[in-house]
Amino acid sequence: MRTLTVAERGERTGMGSQRWAAGTVLTDLYAAHWASLVRLAWLLVRDQQVAEEAVQDAFVSVHARWQQLRDPEAALAYLRRSVVNTSRSVVRHRVVEDRHLAREASSPTTPWRTTEASAEERAVAREQGEELLEALRGLPRRQREVLVLRYYLDLTEAQIADALGISPGSVKSHAHRGLSSLRTQMEPQS
Repeated sequence: MRTLTVAERGERTGMGSQRWAAGTVLTDLYAAHWASLVRLAWLLVRDQQVAEEAVQDAFVSVHARWQQLRDPEAALAYLRRSVVNTSRSVVRHRVVEDRHLAREASSPTTPWRTTEASAEERAVAREQGEELLEALRGLPRRQREVLVLRYYLDLTEAQIADALGISPGSVKSHAHRGLSSLRTQMEPQS
C-alpha cells in the first residue's frame, strides 16, 4: 500500500493546496514566533496560561481565515493584532470581574475582608522591576500596548501601527505620553 503525498491527501479530502500552504506557513510561523507572541500576551495579561491560550487562538483564527488573507506575508502582523485584541478582551473581562468582586468585598456580609496589604505583600511589591510594571499597568491601555510593542518586541512604529490598527502618528503620540507618565511616576520622590 502506497503512502499518499501531502498534495494527494489534500485532493482526496477536498482540501486544496492553499489549505496545505496555510499549514506549512503557520507551522513555520509557530516555530519562529510562538515564544515572542506568548511573551507579548503575558506582558498585557500577566498570566502565562491565558497568554498561551491567546496565542493559540490567534493561530487557529489565522488558519481558519487563511483564504481571506489578502497578503499571506502579513500573517505575522495579523497574529500580533489578534494576540493584542484577545489580550484586550481578557483585561476588559478582568476589570468587570474586579468591579464585581469589589462590590462583594464591600458588602456587610463579608466583614473579614480587608484592603490593607500584609508585610509580605508589600515586600513582594518592592522587588526589582515591580514598580515599573505597576506604573506600566497604570497607563491607559493604548499607551501600555504601544510601549510593550516598542520596547519589548522592538517593533517599528509602522509594525506597531499595523498591530494596533492605528496610524504611525498615533503610535508616536502614545509612546511619548506613556514615557512621560512613566518618567514622572518613576522619579524618586524628594
